[in-house]
Amino acid sequence: MEIVHYILITLGVFVCMEGITWLTHKYIMHGLGWYFHEDHHQPGYPYVFEKNDFFFVVFATPSILLFLFGAKDGINWMFFIGLGIFFYGLAYFLIHDVLIHRRFNWFENTTNWYLRALRKAHKMHHKHLGKEEGECFGMLFVPIKYFKEARKSILKN
Repeated sequence: MEIVHYILITLGVFVCMEGITWLTHKYIMHGLGWYFHEDHHQPGYPYVFEKNDFFFVVFATPSILLFLFGAKDGINWMFFIGLGIFFYGLAYFLIHDVLIHRRFNWFENTTNWYLRALRKAHKMHHKHLGKEEGECFGMLFVPIKYFKEARKSILKN
């Protein structure tokens, strides 16, 4: 395969991961997996790690396996599927754990309308402390109304 195909595979998997994340978040984390996700919805959780971090391992495992099998006898398409999952996981960590939940103080005062919209949508998700009545289950693609609100708040300042 040509490098262009590998790049398209990686980008395609990255985009598909948003849908997989949305479905997993809505139907597994807020369903059968609520035991692991519940502490994530509790304000002021006092520990560095949450039970919710279990899902990091769940999503990282296929990526690691695809890296291993995709590089066994030279690099093949499986490696680039794993790379797409890895890049999405990295974006998820930076957006969700760093920007939104401030587990690290790296993006304290952003004025970027896109990043502000992501924070607002996730705050709306967390206003529900239980597993029912949730909204905004995605991470990178959120309803357009939050982008409009973020743009207005930046223009106001």
